[in-house]
Parts: sequence; structure tokens; C-alpha cells
Amino acid sequence: MKALEVTGTIDEKGQLLLDRPLTAENYGPVRIIVLFEEPTDDVEDDPDDTPVEEVKASLRKALQEAKAGQTRPISELWERIDAE
Repeated sequence: MKALEVTGTIDEKGQLLLDRPLTAENYGPVRIIVLFEEPTDDVEDDPDDTPVEEVKASLRKALQEAKAGQTRPISELWERIDAE
């Protein structure tokens, strides 16, 4: 069995609307599992929720620093990670 993950919404008629068309090699019957997002009371920051513009700005800065030779040895970076 092969799995394919896509996102979508359920409309007021209970119909599943996919956000994009499926690209499948085989056509025929399928099994569908619907996972609902559950509201949480936790207000923890999700590291994947960084705005795209902020990520782009960080990458631009890192590229400029690398071009200017402002880099650190990888061993130093690993030491900082191991210390945490």
C-alpha cells in the first residue's frame, strides 16, 4: 500500500475539497483517513511558524556573511550544540 499526504477542507455539505490535484500513478479505489486539527490551549511557539520573509532575510544575511568570510569552524558550532 502506498500513502500520499495532501491537505484540504470539508465544506458545509461534508464534501472533501483537496488543496491540489492528486498525482497518482494508479487510478481506482482508495482509503481515506481524515485528521482534524485539534485546538490547543498551549501558546508555545512552533519553530515551523517562522514567517517566510523572516526566513528569507536570515538566509540573505547568512549568505552575505559567508561571502565576506565571516564564518566559524564547524567544530565550534558542534561544541555549542553539545553544550546545550
